[in-house]
Amino acid sequence: MNLLLRWILNTLALFIVVTIVPHFHYRSIVTLAVAAAVLGLLNAIVKPILFWLTLPVTIVTVGLFLIVLNGLMLEITSFFTPGFSIDSFGWAMVGSIVLAVVSLVTNRIGERGSRE
Repeated sequence: MNLLLRWILNTLALFIVVTIVPHFHYRSIVTLAVAAAVLGLLNAIVKPILFWLTLPVTIVTVGLFLIVLNGLMLEITSFFTPGFSIDSFGWAMVGSIVLAVVSLVTNRIGERGSRE
């Protein structure tokens, strides 16, 4: 049940991102749900590997390189999800910042809902 709630909240977060940030395109809410699932899988499998490989750069940039890493995860998601696209890598990084802020809020809601 918790996994389903997280997926729905991540889909909502992605919907907010595509609504706020220009140059993000999606076909339907189902496309966003698939993109949220793909992004979740990438963040669980690929991102930790890339994090360890780029750890020295992340340390030197005081963690700011994580924005680039999150933008890369969004770009890979758009590559694997038909109907979901981002115009450029710069917009993917802007989207990753907005997604981080929105996910912070939605994850708080998810935590509060799972405690009750």
